[in-house]
Amino acid sequence: MIDAHQHFWQLSQPFDYCWLDNPELSRIRRDYLPIDLKPHLDAVGIKQSIFVQTQHNLEENRWVLAMAEQTDWLAGVVGWVDLASEQCEEQLLEFKDHPKFVGIRHVVQDEPDEDFIIRPEILRGLKVLEKHGVPYDLLFYVQHLKHADQLGRELPQLPMVIDHLSKPKIKAQSMDDWLPQLRAAAKHEHIFCKLSGMITEADWEDWRPADLKPYVEAALEHFGPNRCMYGSDWPVCELAGSYEQVHGALKEVLGSISDAEAHEIFEGTARRFYGIAE
Repeated sequence: MIDAHQHFWQLSQPFDYCWLDNPELSRIRRDYLPIDLKPHLDAVGIKQSIFVQTQHNLEENRWVLAMAEQTDWLAGVVGWVDLASEQCEEQLLEFKDHPKFVGIRHVVQDEPDEDFIIRPEILRGLKVLEKHGVPYDLLFYVQHLKHADQLGRELPQLPMVIDHLSKPKIKAQSMDDWLPQLRAAAKHEHIFCKLSGMITEADWEDWRPADLKPYVEAALEHFGPNRCMYGSDWPVCELAGSYEQVHGALKEVLGSISDAEAHEIFEGTARRFYGIAE
């Protein structure tokens, strides 16, 4: 089984971890490295994981790829390149052929411009990824999800995955502003969805698996198990619950799905999307 979405950080690294200075995030303001994740993976029977970027910095790619070379169960690294830069392709080519470099992400949710992802220079960068067959993670809030349909049409050969279901308003149990956009995104067969990041969109102190159920069911209805993948969003998830609770909640919500469907969600989809060999 594969965890398709987790992070590492080390506060002594020369990266910008200022977002962790937010007092609400104090409980995760410490180092999180492979040695910290492995016991959680073992506890729930996950054999491999995929790191996803936190930095707009090429050095993070190099740092994590070096760790991946020493960590057999770290199956893939989703890194970063400057999509707006004239050097985007040159940057991508540095990493593209590394056997554990599997994708690109940008923290679009924090960009001041709500239309960042469809700006001409960003679309140009995404077309570089499309040219080289490098998947892209869409880190959106609900207000950005409207762009997925356009991206699906303009980038028909670029595999894309929506991280964290685009962060629906689970705490408010709201779906009205989210579901139509999710449905539109799902019409594009090359757009996938991560069943991840949900408990931190719920009530941190008082969430239950049942709170997640409508959102998981909607994702499965529109994308199907063969385009949905499990991700823990560890260690961000620790703001609201343990790794084991995240994994257990999704298993409970999924209920009595078939073995074939479970295989897709917990392994097969991630392997196909990111090109990770058995």
